[in-house]
Amino acid sequence: MAAHSQIEAITARIVERSKPRREAYLDRVRSAISRGPHRAVLSCGNLAHGFAACSPSDKRDLAGDVVPNLGIITAYNDMLSAHQPYETFPAIIREAAKEAGGVAQVAGGVPAMCDGVTQGQPGMELSLFSRDAIAMAAGIGLSHNMFDAVVFLGICDKIVPGLAIAALTFGHLPAVFIPAGPMTSGLPNDEKSRIRQLYAEGKVGRAELLEAESKSYHGPGTCTFYGTANSNQMLMEIMGFHMPGASFVNPGTPLREALTKEAAKRALAITALGNEFTPAGEMIDERSIVNGVVGLHATGGSTNHTLHLVSMARAAGIHLTWQDISELSDIVPLLARVYPNGLADVNHFHAAGGMGFLIRQLLKAGLLHDDVRTVYGHGLDAYTVEARLDTAGGIVRQPSPEESGDPKVLARIEAPFQSNGGLKMLTGNLGKAVIKISAVKPERHVIEAPAIVFHDQQELQDAFKRGDLNRDFVAVMRFQGPKANGMPELHRLTPPLGVLQDRGYKVALVTDGRMSGASGKVPAAIHVTPEASDGGAIARIMDGDMIRLDAAKGTLEVLVHAAELAARTPATADLMQNEFGMGRELFAIFRQNAGTADNGASVFA
Repeated sequence: MAAHSQIEAITARIVERSKPRREAYLDRVRSAISRGPHRAVLSCGNLAHGFAACSPSDKRDLAGDVVPNLGIITAYNDMLSAHQPYETFPAIIREAAKEAGGVAQVAGGVPAMCDGVTQGQPGMELSLFSRDAIAMAAGIGLSHNMFDAVVFLGICDKIVPGLAIAALTFGHLPAVFIPAGPMTSGLPNDEKSRIRQLYAEGKVGRAELLEAESKSYHGPGTCTFYGTANSNQMLMEIMGFHMPGASFVNPGTPLREALTKEAAKRALAITALGNEFTPAGEMIDERSIVNGVVGLHATGGSTNHTLHLVSMARAAGIHLTWQDISELSDIVPLLARVYPNGLADVNHFHAAGGMGFLIRQLLKAGLLHDDVRTVYGHGLDAYTVEARLDTAGGIVRQPSPEESGDPKVLARIEAPFQSNGGLKMLTGNLGKAVIKISAVKPERHVIEAPAIVFHDQQELQDAFKRGDLNRDFVAVMRFQGPKANGMPELHRLTPPLGVLQDRGYKVALVTDGRMSGASGKVPAAIHVTPEASDGGAIARIMDGDMIRLDAAKGTLEVLVHAAELAARTPATADLMQNEFGMGRELFAIFRQNAGTADNGASVFA
């Protein structure tokens, strides 16, 4: 089916806006492609260093330009559940490459940090910038110029966006992303959330809280709620970087291993040495980016991708804006209910029909561009499938079901959970912000209440414990932007604000920091830009100022006369405590050079 007229119009606008940057980018990609297989440019000394540790047969193969060499960029570490399964993947990939007549080498490793470990801790102030560091680390691995294609092993919050930026920077190479899959279901996410709120109220102790958290996060794989990690997997599949049906297969299963082997062989099949050359920089275009945004809205995905998708698109010379994302949200219905936007987890989503069913429904309504290139070939219709094992242990794909396996988790396009994606841009005299309202009750879409200003999460925690917040208010948490302290996620605020909302108070959050894909039932205007440290109006808010957050109209205002607001001296904050410790001193150059949130908060923009 042809794309919806509004989808076409927004895509055309992005194409037109992007032309100068995109054309220059494609010129660079095609210039690199024209130079042919890249090992040919290496001197004998270069090449000898590049395959010194290989077996004699691999050395013979790599000495010429006929056998393709597959680079592996891995985010493996065994502290993080989502990345621990990647320990065994290089060996699986090497075996698959040999079976396909190629060679595979680990080109390099990249860091992988877990926001779940660093929430509320100093290390969280490195989290967003780790995305750009990951892109640079992957670039170092690929700079050896030994490879004809790349597979990327990464799954979580900043890792996949960083790897995608690297893949598009090396856009002359084909790139396949290989997921590791979600952990099996543990303690239900709503029960975990209930225990967190009880702990915030002092009704259960640390032992009970740790028991609940440990039952939720209990084994290898991604966390099962629909945060940034699982939003990443959805994006990689709907944008064509994954093999069809690969995103949400649990680790340590025969199907997961077979999908990994298949991905490695496919990466070798789409090099310039074959007949299906698919360089990442040409494969991903404006239509692919729009498909990613549509998928984000249809699933109630992570607000972090208002930063990451902008940065990923820029790496391919494509200029995506918050306005584009917001307008797409208005026309894309919500088709998935996965926690925090429902009670189900991603395993339930996958069992109900998963990505194949979702893509089929969106294509049916013309909400996706089908005429795109993917690592699997041409057309997104090839992704309306479920992957299975055949009797020989290979992959077979069956058409996804016409009906949802669980209508409470996955809806048909004719009967969506809501008519829009619930991820909107807000504008007003405080600048621009984003809000995710897919899990916020309609009666809370408009909040008008006096401001209480904080410069630190602990300040709000302390005020809550003293009983000072038992009233209607808007918490203004400022000096949390990329230039101030790296734009950490602020999930320590969620339990107390949730408790206050459950007590019947009108509460909301306004911040230049992040809340990510786990943003839930409390209305939160996040990513406010310009940020406080960059002269933003949020620095002029005073305690008691009335703030109006209107998610229905898409506005965010402090109800102060323009002249009075302009005349106020912006507040300042002592940020020295954010300059040192847990590696923060190493990232000073990132804070100094970070772009604005609406430009992806990147040091590259």
